[in-house]
Amino acid sequence: MRRLLLSNDDGVHAPGLRALYEALLPYGRLRVVAPDRDRSGASNSLTLDRPLALTDRSNGFYSVDGTPADCVYLGVNGVWEERPDLVISGINHGGNLGDDVLYSGTVAAAMEGRNLGMSAIAMSLVGRRYFETAGRVAASLVGAAESLSLPPRSLLNVNVPDRPWSEIRGFKVTRLGYRGPASKPLQVQDPRGQDRYWIAPVSRNADDGPDTDFAAIEAGFVSITPLQTDLTRHAALHDVQGWLDALT
Repeated sequence: MRRLLLSNDDGVHAPGLRALYEALLPYGRLRVVAPDRDRSGASNSLTLDRPLALTDRSNGFYSVDGTPADCVYLGVNGVWEERPDLVISGINHGGNLGDDVLYSGTVAAAMEGRNLGMSAIAMSLVGRRYFETAGRVAASLVGAAESLSLPPRSLLNVNVPDRPWSEIRGFKVTRLGYRGPASKPLQVQDPRGQDRYWIAPVSRNADDGPDTDFAAIEAGFVSITPLQTDLTRHAALHDVQGWLDALT
């Protein structure tokens, strides 16, 4: 059977991780390595200033006192002799749409798997109710994963509407939409009168056209967006070179 590594950013006790585990039990030998607490928004950060603790939990899962990327790194290159065949991250409590992928620990866990040579899928539920629906989507994709061919250094970002399975209208391949500029932080004071700042909620969408992940979710479709870890803006290379040539 295939070896599947499961991780997330909501923590080892998150119901979305348990739902993913139960949905994928028939599809391979599962190893679960997840943060010991909620590390949402950790993005691709690795812990480099201290050693990490890998703890065997009573339910058979493993927790790490670090980031989602730390968890996948240890899950692939840690104490086990066998490397996984596929990394699945999630099921996240809330969507990872548009610009969210830049901050998401869920996407980062999948990306770390991809960077280590594994095929990888990031799973998110755009809400907090119907994890069973997202689990069925994950099972469908993992069951067919061997027939998927992606370019090198690519992964899938999957977002599932928070609806019963019977209300899912289908699957759509999408591009990332874009949100507008971030709002100002919310200033508060702690009990000692010191100023503190909450990061503001996301702003309205600046691009949620019909081919975007935002539009697919709004219409009741599962959104599947291929992502690449190469952030180079290849179309701009010529313009930047021309700009530099003009400076010299």
